[in-house]
Amino acid sequence: MRCPFCGNVDTQVKDSRPAEDNVAIRRRRFCPACGGRFTTYERVQLRDLVVVKTSGRREDFDRMKLERSIRIAMQKRPIEPERIDQMISGIVRRLESLGESDVPSKVIGEIVMETLSRIDTVAYVRFASVYKNFQAADDFDKFVSELRPAVAEE
Repeated sequence: MRCPFCGNVDTQVKDSRPAEDNVAIRRRRFCPACGGRFTTYERVQLRDLVVVKTSGRREDFDRMKLERSIRIAMQKRPIEPERIDQMISGIVRRLESLGESDVPSKVIGEIVMETLSRIDTVAYVRFASVYKNFQAADDFDKFVSELRPAVAEE
């Protein structure tokens, strides 16, 4: 593993332990060249996913991009970081198990929204506001009014 500080390719693993509910391995690494310490995560990847955008453009699936968008939606919400990591891993496993390497961005958005709706309503509305490209307060009002009957039943 290349050192992110000096670029040395000969780094050493100092500690390994299970992470994210045993679906990843967390490794603490040390670079003998510069003395830098950093953490890496090793996960099983069933297949290389390609995201097909609505414009038809294709790009490699980026777990970090998915994680960033979910963490932004969950910002300042009372959800444990471990729970968020489990949620992200579950979404990725679901995408990999679809059986296709090409996944439309719409499918990813719908899976994220479905998952967020079960965990935190505020994060769900935040994510939806970006995903559905809300332009005005009326968009929020319409979305939340559609959400209210489902919330009232719970």
